Amino acid sequence: MDIKQLHYFVTVSDLLSYSKAAQKLHISQPSLSNAIKNLEQEIGSPLLERNTRKVELTDAGKILYKKSVLLLSQMNMLKKEMEEVKQIGSGELIIGIIESVKHWIPKVIREYQGRFPSINIKLIEVLSGKAVKESLRKYQTHLLITNQSIHEDDIESIPLYDEKLVLVLHSDHPLAQKESIRLVELEGEPFIISTEGFQTREDILRAFSLEHVTPRIKFEIERFETALTLVRENLGITIIPENYVSELTDASIVRKTIASPALDRTIYLAYMKNRYMAPAVQTFLETIRRNFT
Repeated sequence: MDIKQLHYFVTVSDLLSYSKAAQKLHISQPSLSNAIKNLEQEIGSPLLERNTRKVELTDAGKILYKKSVLLLSQMNMLKKEMEEVKQIGSGELIIGIIESVKHWIPKVIREYQGRFPSINIKLIEVLSGKAVKESLRKYQTHLLITNQSIHEDDIESIPLYDEKLVLVLHSDHPLAQKESIRLVELEGEPFIISTEGFQTREDILRAFSLEHVTPRIKFEIERFETALTLVRENLGITIIPENYVSELTDASIVRKTIASPALDRTIYLAYMKNRYMAPAVQTFLETIRRNFT
């Protein structure tokens, strides 16, 4: 039993088709069939049931599939770590971010690239709680800036700073003339909110709940820019992080403070505790921490 055999087996199991798996693996179908047969002989049990219509996993196949997926994932992580050991001043740094960091992340990158000018930096939006943990554990990102409060044994989560969630509405809205607004005044208004799975949504709904107010959710969005587009057309109101609208110059949109302590949130820096960090990655992490300590 070797890694290549397990990779072949997992691919067939995922696609439930020898022809599709052979095409994806860039090998002939007979070669793939022989590899699976050799694996079954070594295991001493059938792993896949084949008939003219479909391919199905046997009980032994289901067990081997589960273990193989984990092993292949660990091998992939090991390979990436070994590649990063060699990276001193070159390579790629992948950072997961939320939308509201746009006001400060470029400054940190400029400072960092003074030391590592050859590093290529990839910024990807990782927004939902499930996606945050998955991207770290699957080595899709080196580190993350998130508003998710993570309590996991394998993930380090360091608070960086706090920010407020503020009300954003069209300048023609009656509430735009008020200095401070209470959540109860928003009841019945067409409300724009993040879709389920986003921490911002949970924070906002919790704040409403504490005030015994139920918002009338009219639009559900994934990006704050979409929410602002809807507000520009006076289709509804929204609550988003103050830092996202800190440089807003659109006269048709105004932001207002809401009298609710529940609408404060913390921004965290998260990374895997036991993952090897190349010097270039470690330096970026330290650069962020230095800017907020």
